[in-house]
Amino acid sequence: MIRLLLSVVIQLLANALGLIVAAYFLDGMTLTGPAFLIAVVIFTLVYAISQPLFTQMAMSRVPALRGGVALIATLVGLVVTAWVSDGLSIEGAETWLAATVIVWLVSLVGVLLLPLVLVKKRVEEKRG
Repeated sequence: MIRLLLSVVIQLLANALGLIVAAYFLDGMTLTGPAFLIAVVIFTLVYAISQPLFTQMAMSRVPALRGGVALIATLVGLVVTAWVSDGLSIEGAETWLAATVIVWLVSLVGVLLLPLVLVKKRVEEKRG
């Protein structure tokens, strides 16, 4: 149970970081204050639900899509979040494409590195 909770927290932090980095670098993408937290939760939920669905579809119907499943899930997460939430706004096709790639890449790096940082900090606390 603790691992699942830690996994959810790491995914939320990684997605928040991805959205922040994309909004920082893209003029057509904006995140707004308190609604940002809601946007992160919505994005993470949509991503968590859609990725296994798209993976299953890709594996059974179009094996060549397997590599792009995470990008498709990221795009769907951004679309739904922008549609449902006031915390995220994206304008222009180029911005949508760039935001998808940036959020996907930063979230991927975050999911890989955040556990190392959090575990290292926890181990140091236990030793000290």
